[in-house]
Amino acid sequence: QVQVAESGGGLVQAGGSLRLSCVASGVIDSIQVMGWYRQAPGKQRELVATLTPNGNTDYADSVKGRFTISGDNAKNTVYLQMNSLKPEDTAVYYCNADLRFLPNGPGEFWGQGTQVTVSS
Repeated sequence: QVQVAESGGGLVQAGGSLRLSCVASGVIDSIQVMGWYRQAPGKQRELVATLTPNGNTDYADSVKGRFTISGDNAKNTVYLQMNSLKPEDTAVYYCNADLRFLPNGPGEFWGQGTQVTVSS
């Protein structure tokens, strides 16, 4: 099977920075896209940023210019550098991996989430 694990969340003051990390492990054949989503209390889960193995990125409008997604294909790892954090960025951040694994084929996997809290 495949496991997805996040790390790097925490408490930070507004204007500060945090870096999240995510690694997908298991018998992985190929990755189509990895990304970050977030869910604030009382709100639906929303896309933050995605990254494909060839370097294509996509960002939510609310984080453009402040967050940067990057990755290491050889390590099945993706990072989210978050700068100029705002209280409205407070949420549980989830890593998502859309991939093909052995022997069963395609699948989508989620991490357990990491809390990011931004104080004003």
